[in-house]
Amino acid sequence: SPPKAVELVRQLVEQDQVLFLFQTLGTPSNTAIQGYLNDNKVPQLFVATGADKWNDPKNHPWTMGWQPSYRVEARIYARYILKNLPDAKIAVLYQNDDFGKDYLIGLREGLGAKADKMIVATQSYETTDPTVDSQVASLQGSGADVLLTAATPKFAAQAIRKVFDIGWKPTHFLTNVSISVKAVLQPAGPEKGVGIISAGYLKEPTDPQWKNTPEYNEWLDWMKKYNSSANVADGNNVYGYTVSQTMVDVLKAAGNNLTRENIMKQAANIHSEKLPMLLPGITVSTSPTDFAPIKQMQLEKFDGTTWQLFGEVLSGAGG
Repeated sequence: SPPKAVELVRQLVEQDQVLFLFQTLGTPSNTAIQGYLNDNKVPQLFVATGADKWNDPKNHPWTMGWQPSYRVEARIYARYILKNLPDAKIAVLYQNDDFGKDYLIGLREGLGAKADKMIVATQSYETTDPTVDSQVASLQGSGADVLLTAATPKFAAQAIRKVFDIGWKPTHFLTNVSISVKAVLQPAGPEKGVGIISAGYLKEPTDPQWKNTPEYNEWLDWMKKYNSSANVADGNNVYGYTVSQTMVDVLKAAGNNLTRENIMKQAANIHSEKLPMLLPGITVSTSPTDFAPIKQMQLEKFDGTTWQLFGEVLSGAGG
């Protein structure tokens, strides 16, 4: 609730006098508080949304994202489609806000001159909609053979189920925010998600290739000690752990100089930070002119149990 977010953030800043905000969730709520925090020079760090607009140090020098932006991710899908499915007829299901629209923009950027010809149908949904069943049925009717679902977990699970139930078999791309096996694919019915393609940057905790590696064991030990009631199959726990490590590194770099200016300065000065649960070859980097910490991803396909990585680490930077 954006209005509630504004009210509570004002309380945190003015009454509790917090040093900064970390991992505030959701594109609409972060949009609502961004102006206030920047006006008051309060760091809004590593927000839990991949909207492209968090990388705007010139106009919003106190706000920074963390995960790869949705436009970066969509450009990576476009690169794959152009190379492997050059005659694709693409349908897009997207959330009707900055989150969903960023995928549409990134897909168009990635497809370039071919975008108008290749994208044959789009359907949006509101977060207040009960289901996306009618939108999925409408997209199937367009004759599309590729579907990009830019949806949050609840609606992504509905879309996966509906696509399967109506017998539609497009090459299905699914936004990274909805790839949790535990939170999305199991509720949808894992057999209904076989073959879905996404792009990842974190190690999927259900992927057997990471088991018995020092990095995975370090995470598992941490989970047992500090987060023992949580499910180790839920990738959101990997996300929370990894973004928090970036925050801890910023605090360590700030040392005893815990001013808002210095916190922001250190956040904008991260050089190829390697973290245990990032995929190999993916690092965190920022500068005073670059507020997009993670710019690389690797494609992955769901096999009914876990996500199987394929191809090389790709960059979606650039327009």
